[in-house]
Formats: sequence, structure tokens, C-alpha cells
Amino acid sequence: MIVRIMGEGQVRLADGHLAELNKLDDELLAEIEKGDGPGFRRTLGALLSKVRELGVPLPDNSLEPSELILPAPEATLEEVRDLLTDGGLIPG
Repeated sequence: MIVRIMGEGQVRLADGHLAELNKLDDELLAEIEKGDGPGFRRTLGALLSKVRELGVPLPDNSLEPSELILPAPEATLEEVRDLLTDGGLIPG
């Protein structure tokens, strides 16, 4: 699967990593619902770091269709809330 981190680029991520990422996504969703700004910031950073760690960066000149788009690291709680679906940022 191709994942885009807004403002950074794309990485190729094996589908097998989605369960691990979904745990962080669930935490992020709970923190957004509670309005927990510091927890949100910490978990968003952890989620993006995990995607970078597990993914293989695509070349900057590559433009693959992204199956998943994640917010930029500096995104606000309100901006991320607007990106959410019923299941969070990551499907599944």
C-alpha cells in the first residue's frame, strides 16, 4: 500500500503492518475525542514515526496513487479531526 504523509512524500508499506498502525490510530482517535492536545501530539508523532520506520520511501519524482493519506506532523487536533472517518485515519 502507498501511504502519503502530507508535506513529506510517499512510502510503500506492507499491508501486514496495518494492525500495528491501527493501535496507534485508535489511541489518536480517543485523544481527539477527549480533546487531549498533548496526548494527540505524542500519538500523532508516534504514528508518523512508525510509518516512516516500517515504510520504504518512494523517490520524490514518483507519483503513485496514495491509498492512505496521513496528516503532516504539525497538523492541529482540529485539522486531523476534519480528516477522520468513522474508523479513524487508518481503515480496518
